[in-house]
Amino acid sequence: MKKDQLSSRLATSGTLVLDGATGTELERLGVAPDPPLWSSRAIFEAPELVAQVHADHANAGADIVVTNTFRCGPRALSRAGVEDKGGQLVSDAVKLARRTSCIVGVSVAPAEDCYQPDAVPGPDELDKEHQQLADWIAAASPDLVWIETMNTAREAEAAARAASQRGLPFAVNFVLSEQNTLLSGEPLSAGFDAVCETGDGPVCIGINCIPPKGATRALPRLLELAADRIPVSVYAHVGNPKPVPGWSFAQVMKSDEYAEAAGRWVSMGARVVGGCCGTTAEYIKAICATIQRDQIQKDPRWRS
Repeated sequence: MKKDQLSSRLATSGTLVLDGATGTELERLGVAPDPPLWSSRAIFEAPELVAQVHADHANAGADIVVTNTFRCGPRALSRAGVEDKGGQLVSDAVKLARRTSCIVGVSVAPAEDCYQPDAVPGPDELDKEHQQLADWIAAASPDLVWIETMNTAREAEAAARAASQRGLPFAVNFVLSEQNTLLSGEPLSAGFDAVCETGDGPVCIGINCIPPKGATRALPRLLELAADRIPVSVYAHVGNPKPVPGWSFAQVMKSDEYAEAAGRWVSMGARVVGGCCGTTAEYIKAICATIQRDQIQKDPRWRS
């Protein structure tokens, strides 16, 4: 799917629904989340479970499913001794997601821990690793590159540049602190400007992997930066058992409560909403129902 086709889908569909979590669902289904591959090991150890998670989200109403490749970057694969299988793993992950009729995005994560911006590699390493991953992704022919949980402007830019140079549409999502800065301490505008000035820019730009209350609080600033020029995406994590670096609180939220939060994000101006860690197909189904309800309330013609 080309960038203009994705942009047209966003323009005509009103709101697109992203899937929920894949990693925490696989863990619930019995896949051991052991480093360095974490849940990505399921691509070759339990592919049918991966396909089932994608199918569950699609059946719940998701428009976009994201592959189980969060830890398929060269660095993680090298530590696991399987870097030579990188291209095959990404290809297999895309094929599993393709069993749905959804838009397929390939998950691209930070090279190191999402919540440790100080561990981000130097520019040469970043460029080399994201270029290699982008080669694997391009060969797998997904609809877009879904860059997520970025904690520094420079890594987001490196990942975006690698996708752009291969003609791949890309989205970028940042993880923020309670001060609405990137975890590196950079202002959100630094990350926004870095990726929006890369190639033709992203198909959407957003925030993810922070608690729902934090997402609600951060969204106005992102919408201000986007200024109706770029669609905004939001998907939060729930049920994390303890606070994570950058956040002083954890937040447990049931599916109906989360759906109301997602409905609020849409009313504020978000164009893509979904779920991050801890969310399930039940959350996606609730989000779809809430969006439909709100659309009907605004315009009864939606009933048909």
